[in-house]
Amino acid sequence: MKTNKSLTKRIKITKNGKMLTRTPGGNHFNAKESRLKQLKRKRGQKITMSNKVRGRFMPGV
Repeated sequence: MKTNKSLTKRIKITKNGKMLTRTPGGNHFNAKESRLKQLKRKRGQKITMSNKVRGRFMPGV
């Protein structure tokens, strides 16, 4: 089975196996947002997937 490349480009797998992705909505229209909201969006967001789904998108992981 092939790896889903569109997903692997958007996530980062940490040393302990956690999957991180960017928080959505941080590219534009941020002038109205408070500084705290802007900084919160810079941090990564943790993704949780079952092993069945994870194997479907990333067979090697």
